[in-house]
Amino acid sequence: MTTQADRVIEFISTFCTLGASHLGQPFEVLPFQREIIEKVYVTDDEGRRIVRTACIGLPRKNAKTTLAAALCVYGLIADPADSAPVVVAAAGDRAQARLVHDEIKRMILSSPELASVCNVFRNEIRCSLNGGVARVVSADAGLQLGLNPSLVVVDEYLVHANSDLYDALTLGSATRNQPLALVISTAGYNLESPLGQMYRYGRKVESGEIDDPSFAFIWHGPPDGVEIDISDPEVWAQCNPAYSYFMNTDEFASAFKRTPSAQFQRFRLNGWSTAANHWLPTGKFEGLASERRLELGERIVLGFDGAWMSDSTALVAVTVDEPRHLELIKCWEKPDDQHAQGWRTPVHEVKEAIHEAFDRYTVVELAADPWRWEQTLQELADDGYPVIEFPTGSVQRMTQATQAMYDAVTDGLITHDGSPQMIRHFASAVLREDARGARITKDRRGSVNKIDIAVASLIAYHRAVGWRAEDVAESQLLVL
Repeated sequence: MTTQADRVIEFISTFCTLGASHLGQPFEVLPFQREIIEKVYVTDDEGRRIVRTACIGLPRKNAKTTLAAALCVYGLIADPADSAPVVVAAAGDRAQARLVHDEIKRMILSSPELASVCNVFRNEIRCSLNGGVARVVSADAGLQLGLNPSLVVVDEYLVHANSDLYDALTLGSATRNQPLALVISTAGYNLESPLGQMYRYGRKVESGEIDDPSFAFIWHGPPDGVEIDISDPEVWAQCNPAYSYFMNTDEFASAFKRTPSAQFQRFRLNGWSTAANHWLPTGKFEGLASERRLELGERIVLGFDGAWMSDSTALVAVTVDEPRHLELIKCWEKPDDQHAQGWRTPVHEVKEAIHEAFDRYTVVELAADPWRWEQTLQELADDGYPVIEFPTGSVQRMTQATQAMYDAVTDGLITHDGSPQMIRHFASAVLREDARGARITKDRRGSVNKIDIAVASLIAYHRAVGWRAEDVAESQLLVL
């Protein structure tokens, strides 16, 4: 007898394709992906879906986003559970949310059969077969009310500081016949976080302590309370279901050597960790130094982190187009000699450097922490410059920016100009993790080790990725 899970697998295998390095290849549903689908799409004797919420934990590089996108495509086009389906891809910020949404669009446009029944727009996709719609939302865009989703896919729930977005979306599904919420994430560090609470609940369901057939829990990672040898390739394979299928085992071994143990355990093994650690693996950022230099007129985002007195002020540039490149425009630091007495940041020099950058390059945004620089930024905005405020006191924003830059550095997706000053600032940054999120900070309060170039770089990179995602979406606008 054909089950609903069988139909989902057949649909994905027939119509969906892979992306990235396997671009265009058929989506062959692997055993661990089949396991996920079978647990999520189990039905009762009347053929109704039993599961309403699924918490799916996978380490990085295990094709979470690709699987999520394929399930969204099925939910939009082929799921018979609800008429006029509304599929929502949600994440902590716009850039992350678009990763799933862009994968959905790519899969649809890569299939003549799917493309013939869908109209693809910038921020939504409409299906002419059933009146369905797929949309992308993010926590930084505020609560999403009135959407009435039939399927919600939350990508990387670990970065959500609270459950507001998740609650708003799932409560909005009350009138749906068989609503489904899929939370797909890597482990976090705080078991009191929204993801941590869902994880603990899932473990209780898994053990039988709680009887809740509407909650599916599929978690690939080390067992709780068991000490593991994170250097053992057998442990790597046990925690990563895709390890023997499409993972580059040499790259995995390299990642172990360059990644702090706590981060390796979380991101590569999907194990919860609360250990404090330095932000970046030793020597990794230094190894990304390049002879490349920004070209005249090149599209960039400027990142700015300013101070008035004892702290430093940094202005950096990140290219909008890939492969991304980071350059230090200028950093003003308090001198260590006799000239330090009474030193102030030379505001006129900062303004000149900003104006020169706009003259030399195509600056799509100046993203800046406004604290104590409100007047200068307002003057620039009044002159027509594209100024975007990026308060570094926003834990949510800095958590997202910290994670984005970490991924770019550890995956080798960015180069930099090799500035000793920049390298020093990056090396001084440590990771602070608490109930509100994980972000870079100084090693201690009042430390003389500066990190402002790193902060400005995070701001610029995060905005460049977001700007580029929106730019690509606009250029690929298609109405069929």
